[in-house]
Amino acid sequence: MNVILITGGSDGIGAEMARQLAATHKGQLALVLSGRSQDKLDAVAAQCRAHGSEVLTVAMDMAVEAQCRALVSRTIERFGRLDTLVNNAGISAQANFADVKAEDLHWYLDLMQVNLWGSVWCTHEALPHLKQARGRIVAVSSHAGMIGVPGRTAYSATKFAMTGFFEALRAEMKPTGVSVTIAYPGAVDTRIRYRGYNAEGQPAGRSGLNEDDMMSVEECARLIIDGMDRRQREVVMTAKAKVGRFIKLLAPGIVEDMALKALKEEARPR
Repeated sequence: MNVILITGGSDGIGAEMARQLAATHKGQLALVLSGRSQDKLDAVAAQCRAHGSEVLTVAMDMAVEAQCRALVSRTIERFGRLDTLVNNAGISAQANFADVKAEDLHWYLDLMQVNLWGSVWCTHEALPHLKQARGRIVAVSSHAGMIGVPGRTAYSATKFAMTGFFEALRAEMKPTGVSVTIAYPGAVDTRIRYRGYNAEGQPAGRSGLNEDDMMSVEECARLIIDGMDRRQREVVMTAKAKVGRFIKLLAPGIVEDMALKALKEEARPR
């Protein structure tokens, strides 16, 4: 039986990946879903079990190393193997760096703890099992992990760090048969931005993004799963991101001007 562990599996992209995987691997899949809310995890698990999947749910905090390592240990205890690790859990944030007070700057560290270190700890604990299975690692980064986004200094820092870590790990894993796929979603129709931090390190309660052309969570999950199945190096989800990364190499100032213009448009009252 194929065993897939998805962090941040209680909501958004992770939950939708679990539902789609269960629907396409009827009775041949074991899912391990982690998240903060046991109630939300139970709801997603019920949907996956309806398709015949076995599901283990683990309510936990990705900022705690022992809990990340225990997540993998519980997976092995329950199913005896691990074929795929999807590092999806994360926290968003939107604040101009100059607006963050010195006494509030600690939340930059909190964000790094979840978005980077949670993935690092889970991956480190899972690696021997993934090597044995010649399995797959998926890291859900962001467009903000390819291009620095104004108003997203903390978030971009965590996602650039995540990108660098998993790019290096991909090269290290080549001889082992373990694939590493980095996904770069843009604005996706989830609630992550509403729960993300503001300048005070509190849940913003608002998006802060122009949501007119957001990708559906269903499409985003499908693209990540397809890239994972094909063992692609990267899944860059929009033409804008592909073009932006190319322009950044040739004329980085243009990309910065475009980003600032978009930020001003997002800040307008609606």
